Amino acid sequence: MESVADRKVVLVTGASSGIGAAIAQRLTADGHRVFGTSRRVSETTVNGMTMLPLDVCNDDSVRECVAAVVAQAGKIDVLINNAGYLLAGAIEDVTIAQAKAQFETNFFGIVRMVKAVLPLMRKRQSGLIVNMSSLAGLVPVPFWGFYNASKSAVEGYTESLRHELKPLGIQVALVEPGSIKTPFYAEPPINALPEYSPWRERALGTMHGFEQAAPGPEVVATVVSKLVRTPRPALRNTVTKEAKVFPLLRWLLPAGAFEWGVRVAFHLDKAIDR
Repeated sequence: MESVADRKVVLVTGASSGIGAAIAQRLTADGHRVFGTSRRVSETTVNGMTMLPLDVCNDDSVRECVAAVVAQAGKIDVLINNAGYLLAGAIEDVTIAQAKAQFETNFFGIVRMVKAVLPLMRKRQSGLIVNMSSLAGLVPVPFWGFYNASKSAVEGYTESLRHELKPLGIQVALVEPGSIKTPFYAEPPINALPEYSPWRERALGTMHGFEQAAPGPEVVATVVSKLVRTPRPALRNTVTKEAKVFPLLRWLLPAGAFEWGVRVAFHLDKAIDR
């Protein structure tokens, strides 16, 4: 439990379930004043945190949410950008509209939230922004093409943001989980092309297998809890063993060898079953 002096006002996006809910609950238990968000709010108070409506794809909704936190708490010490979803399927399966929607939530949702809180943090010359990335932003996996791309964008954006905000007294960090057991995983798009079916099914089946064996979202919440307490957090904060090992292997191995390993792991070169 944090002391009164250490108690922070925290805004967590996408806090209705999964990783976001675990983070919000852990920070509430730590003694912080937590505001969670969801597109549809059925209860205003959940497990000690205040729930607010928020659509990170809507400028007005973002402004209203941030204004509501400030009206109730007077400030925002920590912003945790967790809202996001997975669009799975072959790249050719995905329409331009679907791809844009993926980026609107996973990338531009973060951009909107950061722009909304930065004037508050700059004025106080303090604050912490935590952007939820993914192992997929470092080591892209097949049939998650636009999700990989959105998280790679988050990686580059966050690293630049960290450089720009450090002189202003604002800390910026990434959290990069590997597989986590949550209701996050998705089925392929309705318009999935049959030409990709054997490989798509194997790859997505492999990811489902990873998810079934993965730890729960509380492991991510533990990492975020430490970040909130750390005066100078690291840029990249990995969660799960594979999130630590796979980027290292990509760096150590020749490119061809690493690519071969990915194809073997996802059964992409296996003959078609007939």
